[in-house]
Amino acid sequence: MSRGKPTPNSVFAADGYSAVIERLTTEIQELYLTDHIPWVVGYSGGKDSTAVLQLVWLALAGLPAEQRKKPVHVISTDTLVENPVVAAWVARSLDVLADAARTAAMPITPHRLTPSVEDSFWVNLIGRGYPAPRPKFRWCTERLKINPSNTFIRNVVRDHGEAILVLGTRKAESAGRSSRMTKLEGRRIRDKLSPNGNLPNSLVYSPIEDWSNDDVWMFLMQTPNPWGYSNKDLLTMYSGASADGECPLVVDSSTPSCGDSRFGCWVCTLVDKDKSMSAMIQNDDEKEWMLPLLALRDELDAPDRTKRDFRRMNGRIQLFNDDLIHGPYTQEAREHWLRKLLEAQTYIRKTGPDNVRDLELVSAAELEEIRRIWVIEKHEFEDRLPVVYREATKSDYPGKAMDDHLPLNADDVQLLRDLTEGDRVHFELVRELLDVEQRHRTMTRRAGLFDALEGALKRGFYTDAADATERALRRRDLQAKSKEPASDPHAGLFGIAESFTRPVDAIDEEAAHQ
Repeated sequence: MSRGKPTPNSVFAADGYSAVIERLTTEIQELYLTDHIPWVVGYSGGKDSTAVLQLVWLALAGLPAEQRKKPVHVISTDTLVENPVVAAWVARSLDVLADAARTAAMPITPHRLTPSVEDSFWVNLIGRGYPAPRPKFRWCTERLKINPSNTFIRNVVRDHGEAILVLGTRKAESAGRSSRMTKLEGRRIRDKLSPNGNLPNSLVYSPIEDWSNDDVWMFLMQTPNPWGYSNKDLLTMYSGASADGECPLVVDSSTPSCGDSRFGCWVCTLVDKDKSMSAMIQNDDEKEWMLPLLALRDELDAPDRTKRDFRRMNGRIQLFNDDLIHGPYTQEAREHWLRKLLEAQTYIRKTGPDNVRDLELVSAAELEEIRRIWVIEKHEFEDRLPVVYREATKSDYPGKAMDDHLPLNADDVQLLRDLTEGDRVHFELVRELLDVEQRHRTMTRRAGLFDALEGALKRGFYTDAADATERALRRRDLQAKSKEPASDPHAGLFGIAESFTRPVDAIDEEAAHQ
């Protein structure tokens, strides 16, 4: 990638570097002074968002102090599963930015946004059992990226009536991005500001929309970072990467996955291979501590049908042609993922460099929510999380005991397992029935008791996957012979859903969380 003289296709080729930057600076100043609508700058720490934030800073620095009144919010969404090296880089960048803005009396305030605990990646995958994300079932994007940023933007709109999003999106990133940006240009109601169809009362300003990769790097290398962070160190982070992209601010599901970029999630299974993490490890011996992360990510990306229940989350059976559509991860699989995650965290803390000795791959709050889901929602009252934690970390789980929620002690649970002779479905049925009875025993009004019992019986009705498949096929054949309309999959105690015409993998993934 060029860092010096502009290429023929560069935005700097016609008028020269200085003239283009001066013209863009004036444009930003004029837009800033036109109204009182606050700005929200999307910042990932990558090259594009850094270039945009630099341009905004330089433009505001050129205004008299009395004119720098309108707030500029810089938001960075940390999914909590970001590449740890990059996450540390971005966190430090936000701290430096905040200090520099206060010192320079700039109206710029950085915000680190994170998903709520119940929306976090590990709570959904390990807690609820959602299968690892796939291109046709991107359950992670909305929870980890869209919700935190949109919530912040909606709050700004609520307080001020409108908001202007300043983003580092560029047409040269992809054909799809170029097409969407060009389409929005035709709907502009103000010069340089495009509408945002997903967020009412918000407009989008993309100052570097026509820049190429080389243009971005030329600007970063020739213009020092005004808040004191190193653009050369940023370039070093990109060196050796297999992809030059980054994760922009995500406000809708049209944004493609950025799992193969430097600035993306280390658990991303929406790409075939995490080329960026692989390159980071290969090109720097000091990054070998990341190997357990890469191994866990690759295992998540492997075929997982055997790790998933043959029933949907609600216990129902669904067919595609003659095959069952599998649902969430089984208890055994969820415990496996938790063990692998905690083992990776423990290994890194013990063997990694000093700057990762306190690395937190999964937070205490997430562990408590996973535990609550297992014990309360999934009726796994043997409370296995502390056991898995102790086995994986060789230390006691710091959370409180949950004895009040346990109908049986550990010996009784083992006796129940022995009595059911390895029949997982039978064991889970009896366990859930015992838990339902325990929870309703002390209630004055046992509202919901019969619904809870019916739900348990639905989930435990079938012997195994073969039995469920046979019954579903028989029911479908009987309906076809009698020429009766297919029953509502939600009707009756053991309703069977109709076959679908969509691709089986799409149905398979979507069914898992229903």
